[in-house]
Amino acid sequence: MSKDIRNLEPKEIWNHFADLNAIPRPSKKETRVIRFAKEFGEKLGLQTAVDETGNVIIRKPASPGMENRTPVLMQGHLDMVHQKNASTDFNFDSQGIEMFVDGDWVRAKGTTLGSDNGIGVASIMSVLASSTIAHPSLEVLFTVDEETGMTGASGLKGGLFEAGIMLNLDTEEDNELTIGCAGGVDVTATGEYKAEKPLNAGKAFLVKVKGLTGGHSGIDIHLGRANANKLMNRILLSGSGKCGLQVSSIDGGSLRNAIPRESSSLVVVPASMSGVFSKLIADCNEIFSREYRTTDPLLAVALEDAPLPTDVLAKQFQDSVLRSIHACPNGIYRMSPDIKDLVQTSNNLARVLIAGGEYSIQCLTRSSVDSEKTDHAGSIGSLFEIIGASMEFGGAYPGWTPRPEAKIVRLMSELYQKKFGSAPHVAACHAGLECGIIGKNYPEMEMISFGPNIRGAHSPDEAVQISSVQKFWSFLLDTLKAIPERNLSFPK
Repeated sequence: MSKDIRNLEPKEIWNHFADLNAIPRPSKKETRVIRFAKEFGEKLGLQTAVDETGNVIIRKPASPGMENRTPVLMQGHLDMVHQKNASTDFNFDSQGIEMFVDGDWVRAKGTTLGSDNGIGVASIMSVLASSTIAHPSLEVLFTVDEETGMTGASGLKGGLFEAGIMLNLDTEEDNELTIGCAGGVDVTATGEYKAEKPLNAGKAFLVKVKGLTGGHSGIDIHLGRANANKLMNRILLSGSGKCGLQVSSIDGGSLRNAIPRESSSLVVVPASMSGVFSKLIADCNEIFSREYRTTDPLLAVALEDAPLPTDVLAKQFQDSVLRSIHACPNGIYRMSPDIKDLVQTSNNLARVLIAGGEYSIQCLTRSSVDSEKTDHAGSIGSLFEIIGASMEFGGAYPGWTPRPEAKIVRLMSELYQKKFGSAPHVAACHAGLECGIIGKNYPEMEMISFGPNIRGAHSPDEAVQISSVQKFWSFLLDTLKAIPERNLSFPK
């Protein structure tokens, strides 16, 4: 890890971020980072606890003279998305993130950076550790497993917090105040299939779709980036019809909340059609590159010779599953008719795994309207049930209904305008935030989310802007200082 990171300003944030990133912290494997956060609170002499789900709760008394201000809950999540380039040799279970400074940005070497939500967590740690920052009574909530199920927030009990305001530090535009978000549900189709022997006179190839931009399947879904699973399926369908292609296996995408960047498939074609298939791959490479030249400039389709596999998909199943994937919706389903430029409902065809007689197709369906989310997920389920798949709908979480009239929204909007000379963008987002889940147990608590500029979250291109962290930090400190009395009345 570059020492340059620890010398960035504000040093307190970057040092805490470096400490945090030295700890492997994949979703559902947060034992080490839970211990780290707990020991951090205890070493400061602050009241610290870990609940049954693994969330870490820390409390800090108000600064002198601010005891009568409204108590504030500061919240972020400890886990991070683990994505890496295929060419990167890295073990997320045992290695810390390798960071470097790139001009005004901090990036990681071929992996996700963890600025989502590591910068938010490091900022909260900085406030807790400070003896000079003015703040009201603070309650801190570090949740677990936000990225793959929001089980930390879902397992949080009511009655733990007295705060009247929650500051969620988990958004990625420094000129935005987020006041609402989409809910989501995991859609999974699984099943078994009968395999058969490949063609006697067949030639095997490994087809790779790679170099895609990827990104966050909520925040970036409106950008029209290529989905590796969809592109691979186009190749296989075309090859099946033109070359008599037989599929042996497909392995595409990785995490539900990441737009798939890579896919590979082992296929067999008649030896006499190998030249035709090679041309088909070249044509697809040209077509895809042209279609996605703006969003995915590094997209490439590659073809490699491979040993002949022992089995391939039976033709009837191959036709059925490829057509089902072809029909599966991906991307925007509906824009909000009420909030300008907000994606209301979408689906990410996140994972396709077919091998060894079993298949799994995984999606993440999002919507800010729960009834539409349920219907869209159900329609996808119906599609795969046609081919005999077993459907599972899990990990559902609610959206966060915007409250633009909330007093904390007015306070922070006016403070931003005064501080930076322009109005912030007050909006809902299509990502999943924990506010909606937490709000179920704390309905009277006013909530708002904000953060620094982060680009490429959930992909190895993830980067956080140094100057934006400085802006965000200054705004956070001014916000804490400006929190009014407990009735949230506003000074004249």
